[in-house]
Amino acid sequence: MGRCGPDKPGADMTGKNGLTYADAGVDIDAGNALVERIKPAAKRTDRPGTMSGLGGFGALFDLKAAGFADPVLVAATDGVGTKLRIAIDTGHVDTIGVDLVAMCVNDLVCQGAEPLFFLDYFATGKLELDQATKIINGIAAGCEASGCALIGGETAEMPGMYHKGDFDLAGFAVGAMERGTALPAGVGEGDVLLGLASDGVHSNGYSFVRKVVELSGLDWAADCPFGTGTLGEALLVPTRLYVKPALAAMRDGGVHALAHITGGGLTENPPRVIPEGLACEIDLSAWALPPVFRWLAETAGMVEVELLKTFNCGIGMMLVVKADRADALSAMLRDAGEIVVTMGRVVPGAGVIYNGKLL
Repeated sequence: MGRCGPDKPGADMTGKNGLTYADAGVDIDAGNALVERIKPAAKRTDRPGTMSGLGGFGALFDLKAAGFADPVLVAATDGVGTKLRIAIDTGHVDTIGVDLVAMCVNDLVCQGAEPLFFLDYFATGKLELDQATKIINGIAAGCEASGCALIGGETAEMPGMYHKGDFDLAGFAVGAMERGTALPAGVGEGDVLLGLASDGVHSNGYSFVRKVVELSGLDWAADCPFGTGTLGEALLVPTRLYVKPALAAMRDGGVHALAHITGGGLTENPPRVIPEGLACEIDLSAWALPPVFRWLAETAGMVEVELLKTFNCGIGMMLVVKADRADALSAMLRDAGEIVVTMGRVVPGAGVIYNGKLL
């Protein structure tokens, strides 16, 4: 994808059969085959502004063709964390790429930016074509669902750096907004907090999740104790992509801020978009705690305060909106397929003020 290969092996100038790069564990032909396999998926992510396909030393993007007059660029980078361990151990790698994209593009929209293009970094000890194809097809699916072009990346085959079957992923997204439209902006007392439901744990807190599963005595193939299918499948449900509904809400007007509820949970993320002297007053009884979080908390003996600052607790994205726009924006977001919760209001104070209990 670009997906540039490693340096060429040195030639044996004596004409004798010498050590090759393949002998050292790096298969350049496999890397080239991967690029050919994923080209159709990457092509499906094309959008206005895309200028070049895969295979070059760099990727080009035309901001004017994307419709921007006076753009400011916004960039985000992230990984998937130890959720990768579950994907590797279960062999279910089809959707882990969606997580990678979501962790980047959901952050971009919180700045008021439209995601434009994405690049990925996939590193492994030994390139397994079928595994790699599934992973990158998942990345392409996440990009397509976000209106974001997959225009480049890198596959690194590094023998001796990763155990057999292991891999790592990182992503880099770039978006843009017209100058003067950055968020947060205009947050004030009385603004309403709208929460968009999560699809589960998303991609944060998995070191704790894995420890809880260990304490439970279950394995990934066990029946899920809080839902259908296996435990591994339930914990690999990908991070929800909020890009398109969030952008639509911003276009409708009245959105002052967005907060992606990631590491730090509901306690740490909302205050990041609230001015000094104001607080988020949140009614915990306004929504039902999803079963996965109840199971995690009960299995680990986790108190509510820890749950709230570790996980999203069922709210993956929070919007801060003008009070007189709250009903209309809620209706629009529901029509777009989101489950919307009126979580509370912006009040004088600091941080997060909780009322009620998680049900």
